[in-house]
Amino acid sequence: MKIGAIFPQLEIGQDPGAIREYVQQIEDIGFDHIGIYDHVLGADTNYYRDWRGPYTSESMFHEPMVLYGYLSAVTTKLEFATEIIILPQRQTALLAKQAAEVDILSGGRLRLGIGIGWNHVEYEGLGQDFHIRGQRSEEQIRLLRELWTKEVITFDGQWDQVTAAGINPLPVQRPIPIWLGGGDERVLRRIARLGDGWFPQGSPDDPELQGRLERLRKYTEEAGREVNSIGIEGRISPGSGDPEEWAKIVAKWEELGATHISMPTDRAGFTSHEGHLDALRKFYEVAKR
Repeated sequence: MKIGAIFPQLEIGQDPGAIREYVQQIEDIGFDHIGIYDHVLGADTNYYRDWRGPYTSESMFHEPMVLYGYLSAVTTKLEFATEIIILPQRQTALLAKQAAEVDILSGGRLRLGIGIGWNHVEYEGLGQDFHIRGQRSEEQIRLLRELWTKEVITFDGQWDQVTAAGINPLPVQRPIPIWLGGGDERVLRRIARLGDGWFPQGSPDDPELQGRLERLRKYTEEAGREVNSIGIEGRISPGSGDPEEWAKIVAKWEELGATHISMPTDRAGFTSHEGHLDALRKFYEVAKR
């Protein structure tokens, strides 16, 4: 399995030098990839009194594509994954252009993880329809791949139209891999038909998650695709016990067929960057056994 660290969006701070040093240390430890999750707008709970979302206007989020452009210049090996970026609240052609640029600057190190999100406030602020986000994402995936692999395209979709145009330069990877987040049955079928991989949420011991994996493989076969063509990235929390317990969880993910595994360290009680990195060093040692 490839081993990854999740960028601590909420706790990393704003110092670009500290961000650079943090990510370079992750690369020096030996991690294969770093993942960044995404929000553009946060809701003000003084206005949204019944807000139940995990993030608000007080939650700090660096913009993934701009940040990965910066990190491309200060790293050499790390794969950059968006885990996830909210696709349907964005203009498809613009995201295709941004992703292609990151892929070029990094030498082909981008993996685009996408999802449809849950925050209607963001969709309103970005001028997109919250209610058709799942359907639109399928069309967007097809358009992204067209734009990444052909110099000029004509695309007549329900929500996106491109007439005799294309992005230039094209990315190094043609196409850039697209992974999906979410666990809804519609998402599993979407991955089976259109995705390169899945970010499942939950414990590998959870019978419900195991059932989703089984159904994903069934849907993949029904779509006429090789089951092993779909990557799986598991997660393990620093709060999941001691390193010996982590080793058991890593082994379980591997038993389930995971191709990648990552550790998110936000909201785990660390009060310094070094606290995050210490946990990641221990995790890397466990995962490499």
